[in-house]
Amino acid sequence: MFKFSAASDWMLFLLFSAVVLTMPIWLAPIGANYPDLMQRFAIFGLFAIGFNLLFGLTGYLSFGHAAFLGVGSYTAVWSFKLLTMNVLPAIGLAILTAGLFALVIGFVSLRRSGIYFSILTLAFAQMSYNLAYSVLTPITNGESGLQLTLSDPRVIDTAMGEVVGRSLPSTNLFGIKMSGMPGFYFCAVVLIIGFFISLRIFRSPFGTMLRAIKSNQTRMSYTGFNTRPYLLAVFVISGMYAGLAGGLMAVTDPLAGAERMQWTASGEVVLMTILGGAGTLIGPVLGAGIIKYFENIFSAYNTTQLNQVFAALPDGLQEIMVSVASMFVGKSWHLTLGLMFVIVVIFLPGGIMEGVRRIGGLFRRGQKSPESASAAAASTTQA
Repeated sequence: MFKFSAASDWMLFLLFSAVVLTMPIWLAPIGANYPDLMQRFAIFGLFAIGFNLLFGLTGYLSFGHAAFLGVGSYTAVWSFKLLTMNVLPAIGLAILTAGLFALVIGFVSLRRSGIYFSILTLAFAQMSYNLAYSVLTPITNGESGLQLTLSDPRVIDTAMGEVVGRSLPSTNLFGIKMSGMPGFYFCAVVLIIGFFISLRIFRSPFGTMLRAIKSNQTRMSYTGFNTRPYLLAVFVISGMYAGLAGGLMAVTDPLAGAERMQWTASGEVVLMTILGGAGTLIGPVLGAGIIKYFENIFSAYNTTQLNQVFAALPDGLQEIMVSVASMFVGKSWHLTLGLMFVIVVIFLPGGIMEGVRRIGGLFRRGQKSPESASAAAASTTQA
């Protein structure tokens, strides 16, 4: 059941890499090929991949992954302030800090399962948000957010002889500025690496054990098998993915705020994973891309643009259409997301990837039908 072809895995990885690296080309026709949006595609795709390792493989639903996202962002910005504007130390520290934080939260939360586990993770995330917003203001700078300043020590950069200018420095990778297309390609390469690690986890005996836990954890416990170390390990790995995504956010925009730790950010990654297809390799990345694209499109509409869209209609009908459409765009675009999510859950419980599988099944059936008909006719003749 869990045996997979190594050749097909490599084909999947190479195809995924090609699709990610050629984003500027195939996203151009839909107007989504500018660096900022493509960076968000890569960052939230990575966030969803990590969340899917926990939820998709074990069935444990965490509502607190935004805490690790925020911890990764804060750690990366402090690395820029204290050490260097080079992104590698910031990324490494973000992963390490988020992993340690996930170890603590997972050690406590995994004492419970089901809805109790979800509530515990949500409680920890909200505690982290409130701490960042008020109590830990000297570290997080509260509601203003943690930002770079000209007075930051940056000891490694200073030791290397870099002169402090009159403007804030930019994040870089050995001199290559992490803005625009270089920033996107850095995020894209990290996404590809993260996908490869996820693929290896899915295909490993460790991944098989996680699927077994999701299938029937009670039966495994009755046989004397201790499932908790496996759950804690994947929880920490998932938290490290979230910390990496938070670090990349700081790389592309050196700012960290408490809003990244809100429960809405945790809910968003849940939506991304379920929309694309929980437990699949491609689904979470696809869900993240779709949500971020629609957020970019629908949140940009305002009343003036809607009036232009419905300008050809009679005045009375135009006002009605604008009033109705305004409930689904702009600041209210989440209503559109909610409707889309409801439709997918009702008709495609397995997410968008289930729809892809169904379409693929129809094509395969269509190709096999002439052969099967011939075989059936031959067997009838022999009989």
